[in-house]
Amino acid sequence: MAVLCCTVLVLLCVFDAASATTIAEMDYGGVPLWINRLLGEPSVMSLQGRLDSSWFRANNPQACPQQCDCPIQWPTALYCDHRGLADIPERLPDRTQYLFLQGNNISSLSSSFLTNITDLRWLILDHNQLQSDMLDQVALQNQTQLCYIFANHNHLTSVPSALPAGLKQLRLAHNQISSISPGAFKNLHKLTLLLLQGNKLQTITEGDLKGLVSLNLLDLSENLFSSVPRHLSPSVQQLYLSNNTLSALDEDSFVGFLNLKYLRLSHCGLQSGGVHRQVFNFSSLVELDLSYNKFKTIPTVPTTLKYLYLEANEIQEFNVTSFCREVGPLSYSRIKILRLDGNKMSYQQLPSEWVFCLRVLESIYI
Repeated sequence: MAVLCCTVLVLLCVFDAASATTIAEMDYGGVPLWINRLLGEPSVMSLQGRLDSSWFRANNPQACPQQCDCPIQWPTALYCDHRGLADIPERLPDRTQYLFLQGNNISSLSSSFLTNITDLRWLILDHNQLQSDMLDQVALQNQTQLCYIFANHNHLTSVPSALPAGLKQLRLAHNQISSISPGAFKNLHKLTLLLLQGNKLQTITEGDLKGLVSLNLLDLSENLFSSVPRHLSPSVQQLYLSNNTLSALDEDSFVGFLNLKYLRLSHCGLQSGGVHRQVFNFSSLVELDLSYNKFKTIPTVPTTLKYLYLEANEIQEFNVTSFCREVGPLSYSRIKILRLDGNKMSYQQLPSEWVFCLRVLESIYI
């Protein structure tokens, strides 16, 4: 029995280690890259060290650059990742639709590297040395089928301009971006996801995001904003602003968002006195993350809110009116999960009437 228990424990440890490795290898800016096998999209995992490239070369009749792998099962995919490449290989196969170049030392993109490729769909350039002044701005403009560009963890200082109009995802997290090139997004009407966290943005001016009429998720976390930036796309449903130093939230900080559902404002230094009572008063909001701030009281939230995270603040009392302005048959909070752990209060401080307000609550942490 003891041997069996030890064996199970070892297997669990091995599984956990493998899972951690997988997560580390698949960091695409913090948002997973979902693949659609019905469309023939390839695995996003590197083939390095997992498959014998010499076997593929011996059995694959199609040409393949020496620095890359061309798996038979994904003939439109080209894996040139984690090879220490300083430049993109020349004469890429014209059949290439999914180009994996992450984990190299590539610093520039020229207009010639895709001259014979017309159907590129994914371009993965994470963890390279890309620099803004070494990008040919028209290198990608004519790639009409290009949907995903990933250039997380590079050395870009501005958002590139002349991006292809069909782009759906642009991931530029953890660069050194301090500005957005004029008109960079004016033709990107199909873009749904824009990751700009971990950069050096301080402001977004009117017109910077013009053209993003379909934007769903915008991540501006870990930048240098001192207030909620104006002129954001009204179509945004997921807005992430965590790890900025926000001095206050005005009544109109989120005015104009018609469908905002998920709002993250953790680690922003927010205090109760600097947050307007009505700032979160919009019915579309589903999830609100205010954890790791300096709130002393629970802010007023809409009765339609379902998930509220307020852990690790300085809250000392539970205010029922923060959730319910009145309590009745149809007047109650829709909160399902409420986190108040890491504050200065206990279960004994909950007022008796809280159960009538939070009547659909599933979990509360204090």
